[in-house]
Amino acid sequence: MSRQGGGRAGRLNARADSDVIRKPYVNRRLGTFNVLDEEGLSLIERNADRLLKETGMEFVDDPELLEIFHDAGADVQGTRVRFEEGMCRKLIRATAPQRFNQLARNPANTVVIGGDNTVLCPSWGPPFVHDLDRGRRYGTIDDFRDLVKLHQMIPYLHHSGGVVCEPVDLPANKRHLDMLYTHIRYSDRCFMGAFIGEVRAQDAVDMAKIVFGAETVATNAVLYNVSNTNAPLVLDANMSGSLKVYARNNQPVACTPWMLAGAMSPCTVAGTLAQVLAEALATLCLVQLINPGAPSLMGSFASTISMQSGAPTFGTPEAGKMVLACGQLARRLGVPFHTVGTLSASKVPDAQSQQEATWGLLMSMLAGANVINHATGWLEGGLVTGYEKTIIDADLCGKVMSFFEGIDLSDNAQAIEAIQAVGPGSHFLGSAHTQANFMSAFYRSAISDNNSYEQWKADGQLTADQRANLRWKQLLQDYADPGLDPAIDEELCAFIAKRKESMPDMAYF
Repeated sequence: MSRQGGGRAGRLNARADSDVIRKPYVNRRLGTFNVLDEEGLSLIERNADRLLKETGMEFVDDPELLEIFHDAGADVQGTRVRFEEGMCRKLIRATAPQRFNQLARNPANTVVIGGDNTVLCPSWGPPFVHDLDRGRRYGTIDDFRDLVKLHQMIPYLHHSGGVVCEPVDLPANKRHLDMLYTHIRYSDRCFMGAFIGEVRAQDAVDMAKIVFGAETVATNAVLYNVSNTNAPLVLDANMSGSLKVYARNNQPVACTPWMLAGAMSPCTVAGTLAQVLAEALATLCLVQLINPGAPSLMGSFASTISMQSGAPTFGTPEAGKMVLACGQLARRLGVPFHTVGTLSASKVPDAQSQQEATWGLLMSMLAGANVINHATGWLEGGLVTGYEKTIIDADLCGKVMSFFEGIDLSDNAQAIEAIQAVGPGSHFLGSAHTQANFMSAFYRSAISDNNSYEQWKADGQLTADQRANLRWKQLLQDYADPGLDPAIDEELCAFIAKRKESMPDMAYF
């Protein structure tokens, strides 16, 4: 990153690029925060079991799943499946791994999912993008490519993600091929598969086999899938279709109830938690019935709505309680925990967006989340990926990572000799210890301005979003292409061309 430019942009980027150590994931040294005691956790678990036994869950348009559940001893009536108390939990605990690795094509970027580790992933799914120069607009494959490049350059992200924006300029039934290729070609980090339906999921697996080799894919996690329920208590064929493909190919599935309390679940935290756990148990159980030992995660996307308008709300105290409790429930179940991060209903990267984002990310970290989706970029309740918000959120990720590393207690950090050398009544600004450690002593923000008012004014009076605008442009200018083996690239392109030729274009929206 040598081209810094002059003036304020140069100083900004010189500060941002100073000796950041890239780590493949966060190793949390701080403990989790528990909001429920044993009595409360047992109550939620009993309520979830009661829901599964008395009400059950719908598995629609997928007769194969009904047969799988029937053969396992569940009560199947039509598309409704009911489970005896403890059945799902017993099956999950018997075979689901507590931790696993997801391989990246650059081994240095392989992530460990589970335990005290957290993997931060970018925004997923928005059809729109936003930046200060071009405003809000539909996402394109060019935006998708730029966002993948940005994420590759951000040291505080660990994963390339999935649908970082919907490239609506491509046919809906084919764009997953271009998105997967973009992750593979322009990033050397882990990436997600296609989430919707068996066909797209199989395309992702087939492309992964080209990149990693069929034998590696058969025995290692190289993709990542999220299977969302349709709350309340439904799993549709699009989600179950991809779940089956990934489970059979030994690829991880984050079984994630997606609910907004008050609309898709009760307007109480305790009621929502029981429903989240019930849906997660049934879906996790399905993964293990399909392929015992397949990696899977308990997921939770649970937030709230405005009881006045019905609009989704984020960064609320109730959402914080829900994610903290779900983290406890996942640990008791013995599987890794997947959840979400810097969510916001704000339309632009303003004070609201960052208050909500900070609350959400901190709650998920304190919940012990092993994978945090939407750690950067989310605006407008998930309709928008913001370029500037990506940069501001990434800075927040860096701070949170530094915080959760805990307190360094090494001899150097204790600094006893430095205190003795300086002595009473002096200062540490010029001490040998300060000179040796000043570059790495404190977290250095890429976008905050800590100068005097006069200096800030002389530098153009830039606000945080304006500084973030300069930052993402610089990162794209400095993007370092990780490269891709030409033979693999050629085989991927041939596979994509063949798949596209096999089907007519569907609607773009």
